[in-house]
Amino acid sequence: MGGCRAGQARAGGQLPAGACRAACTGEPELPPWASAAPGMAEETPLTVVTCTAPVNIAVVKYWGKRDEELILPINSSLSITLHQDQLKTTTTAAISRDFKEDRLWLNGEEANVGHPRLQSCLREMRRLARKRRGGSAGAAAPLSLSYKVHVASVNNFPTAAGLASSAAGYACLVHTLARLYGVEGELSEVARQGSGSACRSMLGGFVQWLMGERPDGKDSIAQQVAPETHWPELRVLILVHRAEAVVPERMAQMIQFIRQRDFEGFGQLTMKDSNQFHATCLDTFPPIFYLNDISQRIIALAHRFNAHHGKTKVAYTFDAGPNAVVFTLADTVDEFVEVVKCSFPPESNGDQFLRGLPAGPALLSEELLSTVVLEPVPGAIRYILLTKPGPGPQPLDNPNLHLLGADGLPRLSA
Repeated sequence: MGGCRAGQARAGGQLPAGACRAACTGEPELPPWASAAPGMAEETPLTVVTCTAPVNIAVVKYWGKRDEELILPINSSLSITLHQDQLKTTTTAAISRDFKEDRLWLNGEEANVGHPRLQSCLREMRRLARKRRGGSAGAAAPLSLSYKVHVASVNNFPTAAGLASSAAGYACLVHTLARLYGVEGELSEVARQGSGSACRSMLGGFVQWLMGERPDGKDSIAQQVAPETHWPELRVLILVHRAEAVVPERMAQMIQFIRQRDFEGFGQLTMKDSNQFHATCLDTFPPIFYLNDISQRIIALAHRFNAHHGKTKVAYTFDAGPNAVVFTLADTVDEFVEVVKCSFPPESNGDQFLRGLPAGPALLSEELLSTVVLEPVPGAIRYILLTKPGPGPQPLDNPNLHLLGADGLPRLSA
């Protein structure tokens, strides 16, 4: 006879999934939102949870840390959580008595699970789980807390492109572990220990990260200022640069100039490259400046667009990367998207130049074209991603969406 699985118990209307599992396998009780891996062998119990978490874009940024270890900021900050229909991290966490060690996969590649910030989050979540189950710091951990954990995480947006991938990643990790271990309550403090801005991705809508005053950081947490439904007309455009095409093109030009002994071309390109390099390293100490020439062109374009209309119609911001994030209202989206298309004409991706939410056609006046669209740069923008404010982390209840298979390893299709 086969063992009694959670799904069978639910189907028979007898026990909740976790209780049935605990009774029949000797395994720890599953939280109501956790699931067994599909196709799981009875003798290899696996508890799995999958969640998603959003990207956030700061509109009032934090400018440094007063405590590097606890990641406590020197000032409060405020961000907008972006909608997960367009930008999200998905994370699956699984525990099993058969796992020999903690393991981590990021975007399909195994990564260092020993990273100090990751370990800090793991330790804190296990501590909170132990506390929730009534154990003291010196008591033996419940059986499930002694199990090793496997974590797989993927982003549906470019990593390390100034789109707060670490914020979404650590928020998703903490939210997923919380559901795996049955931990509830305020968790932005834990996410903050992974990545400062991750605490803001623990909530939806408009979120502030309080700098706090306590040395232990207990009051440096995220709070929602307003839900995502507060400003329904607000839209967010992310202008993703075609960075992979810029450097190879410059390399090819430089090689050609050298082969032709063209000092004029060689000299000008050398100076342009130097200027751009130093421009990217200018604004911190030691100097680091993330913007590039296209970033500066987008800034100038936004100012010309606003000047044409005589008021602020679009507002840009940049995080740790060159990609511009432009805020505007729904009634301006169509026109500004058309302005971007004219200023940075797409080369070959046609219909894929605009992704995410739809935008309609717009007819630009000759006056606008002559005063706003100056010196177009074809192909400089790879695509525009149009989104809006959205909710915080969400669970995925469909077991087919788990990133880890029944063996606790990444699925090939993930």
